Amino acid sequence: MDLLATTSAAAVSSYAVLSTIYKSVQALYARPAINSSLQGSLAKAEVVLPTVDVIVPCFNEDPNTLAECLESICSQDYAGKIQVYVVDDGSANRDVVAPVHQIYASDPRVSIILLANNVGKRKAQIAAIRSSSGDLVLNVDSDTILAADVVTKLVLKMSDPEIGAAMGQLIASNRNQTWLTRLIDMEYWLACNEERAAQARFGAVMCCCGPCAMYRRSALTLLLDQYEAQFFRGKPSDFGEDRHLTILMLKAGFRTEYVPDAIAATVVPHSLGPYLRQQLRWARSTFRDTFLALRLLPELDGYLTLDVIGQNLGPFLLAISTLAALAQLLIGGSIPWWTGLTISAMTMVRCSVAALRARDLRFIGFSLHTPINIFLLLPLKAYALCTLSNSDWLSRKVTNVSGEEEKQRVILRRNAGRSAAGVGGGPNPVHKAGLAHRPSSLAATESVSGRDRSTAYK
Repeated sequence: MDLLATTSAAAVSSYAVLSTIYKSVQALYARPAINSSLQGSLAKAEVVLPTVDVIVPCFNEDPNTLAECLESICSQDYAGKIQVYVVDDGSANRDVVAPVHQIYASDPRVSIILLANNVGKRKAQIAAIRSSSGDLVLNVDSDTILAADVVTKLVLKMSDPEIGAAMGQLIASNRNQTWLTRLIDMEYWLACNEERAAQARFGAVMCCCGPCAMYRRSALTLLLDQYEAQFFRGKPSDFGEDRHLTILMLKAGFRTEYVPDAIAATVVPHSLGPYLRQQLRWARSTFRDTFLALRLLPELDGYLTLDVIGQNLGPFLLAISTLAALAQLLIGGSIPWWTGLTISAMTMVRCSVAALRARDLRFIGFSLHTPINIFLLLPLKAYALCTLSNSDWLSRKVTNVSGEEEKQRVILRRNAGRSAAGVGGGPNPVHKAGLAHRPSSLAATESVSGRDRSTAYK
């Protein structure tokens, strides 16, 4: 019993020291979440504005969700040229979303690409990248709504030729749906405005998240073959495309950045089942690309080494402490007070600091995430580490197709000759969402929070 108590106390104490150092340094480097980090405007720029290709891969998406996404893209206030490529990845509900396709096929800025087979999100993206030619490429998930100034602010950041990729800040559009969506929304805020913000101080954001990430085409072209042909232990690796592409950018010598006031609202899982499946996929992809990122650390600032240690060794120490404490409780009946008090104290300190930085008292409620992390996410991460070779999306099946089949795609050309009014009378009418009035802060995203709109790509 003394051994279990000592092990638990030593592990949780080590976790407390490491976490305190890591989070303190992270807070020091993290940029303020409220004040804009971008100055000036593109309207005053004395340069030719870059063209932007926006790529929206979708699979079995809800038609209203897709319409809202596309309307937010087409309502961007960017003064340069935007071209939108919607890639339907062999959806089974293609007849349901057809009205949306037809509406936007008549928009000269939009092309609809219909893949003959379901090939996966990564290959769907690549199909559009190879069909486009813009200076910059913006990847947007089909259940994401962009604030009207997102493209402008990301383009401003990308004006530095050394930057290969930049991401915006993510919020949960369905935040008010359940207790879990509220927690996930806070989790996104912390991930963006602590983790990514601190990494961006050194131009090395380790994952430009898929719902809203912009890439420089000249850099993307150099890396596209590597991106498409990722393997892990001899098997194709399909998920975790955003993290892998970010790591490839860093390996190629480009900087990756975070723009806190480029706001994108995305749908998050509203129940534990989909959330845990999503977290399992993310854990596997994180472990896979962490091994790849280790080679980069000597070339990056020392903070990034601390960041990798804090994100990987910290949970390991917490897991050891928890297991030893539970064994101490079950075998000897003694309560591991030190372990419990230490974890509780650290939780409250972190949540209080987050509430202060965000100026929002709801972050005190993020303390509920601690038991989820200890009893659900830590075991899930252990399982992910033991099953790294598994590339199943868990929410859909990917059909392997030959290279020839993959090339067979239908493009609904721009100016397809059919107006939006001619589509409204169909069996499942969809109208443009009318989001042009949305403020840049996306304060009105609650209007889309009442439906379960989770996409298979999440």
